[in-house]
Amino acid sequence: MIFHRSWLSAAVLALAVSALPSTTSSATPRSSAAGWSIQRGADALRDAGVTGVSVRLETPQETTTARSGVGDLASNRPVPKGGYLRLGSTTKTFVATVVLQLVSEKLLSLDQTVEQLLPGTVSGAGNDGRTITVRDLLQHTSGLYDYIYDVFPEPSAQTYYANRWHAYRPEQLIAKAMRHEPAFPAGTRWAYSNTNYVLAGMIIERVTGHSWEQQVHDRILRPLDLLRTETPGTWPFLPKPHTANYQQFTPDGPMVDTTIPYRPFDSGADGSMTGTARDLNRFFTALTTGRLLGPAELAAMLTTVPVPQDSGHPAGTRDGLGLFFTPLSCGRGYFGHGGSGFGYVIRTAVTTDGRRTITVSSHSRSADPNTAVRQEEALRKLIDHALCRSS
Repeated sequence: MIFHRSWLSAAVLALAVSALPSTTSSATPRSSAAGWSIQRGADALRDAGVTGVSVRLETPQETTTARSGVGDLASNRPVPKGGYLRLGSTTKTFVATVVLQLVSEKLLSLDQTVEQLLPGTVSGAGNDGRTITVRDLLQHTSGLYDYIYDVFPEPSAQTYYANRWHAYRPEQLIAKAMRHEPAFPAGTRWAYSNTNYVLAGMIIERVTGHSWEQQVHDRILRPLDLLRTETPGTWPFLPKPHTANYQQFTPDGPMVDTTIPYRPFDSGADGSMTGTARDLNRFFTALTTGRLLGPAELAAMLTTVPVPQDSGHPAGTRDGLGLFFTPLSCGRGYFGHGGSGFGYVIRTAVTTDGRRTITVSSHSRSADPNTAVRQEEALRKLIDHALCRSS
């Protein structure tokens, strides 16, 4: 899940615990320039207040990892090596890949409308599935209301505890979104909405006769041998080892252990998957180098539209079909996607030539906007430096 709410507008939010220790695990010697740079970036996130940080950078020459902070605040144990992660909205890239594979098989078209594929599902309050295409869903140009505003209306620990075990069926989430007018006519603007990918998951099932989860397993996870990536649905527990996630719901409020996710969202095609940094790096590299999609479908995925500057993304960011393009300070750029939920942020990025891939996971978030800005800057700097280095 990627949050686009004023109280959680930044991608990385954290608790100020700058005294937390750091640890390093690298496939290269500690004196390696790459290893030192990655560790320094991880420590910068920790110093900005993130309780636990993990980084994995892969290039044709080496794999470099770094960890900083602690695995949990109760024991102060180290951040585990190769721990399991909640992928949040990074799930969307897997779902978009499956949809584009179905396009290549002529089972659907990007220009088909939602009404043609899911008759009667998108209607009411000015919503019209006849005007929204599959492309609009994958590229967030549908204008559809984001259902998450209805399932977590108040930023409080009380709301989290009261509702975290409740899960909705996809049809129920779409029904909630249909109570609201669209933000704009489909295809005219861009606005991130998790509702789009709930519908994409439903379309996969309608077209194939199998769940989006099964299709992701058969078409992506099994062929790439991603043995530690799963589609757990509403199952709330991460496999071990993993780092604990912490959410501060109000400025100066307590840090709440949110390792158990909030089930009203992050339980479907918009953000439910779990996995590891190794698996994520392998997936994004395979995707952008043409191992999962044919040339026409990959070109469609990488055809982008501008993302508004007030959306919380770096300047110059553009959105494709389940994949963002972000400029780098060295004049190049990267493709990737991020995910976030209560207490965690994850980002995977791969250079446009597919030669350098990085996953960064951050395991605490706070409601203090100044802290959020500092941590967002530290995370962006870490990715930028890692991907701008010479191969």
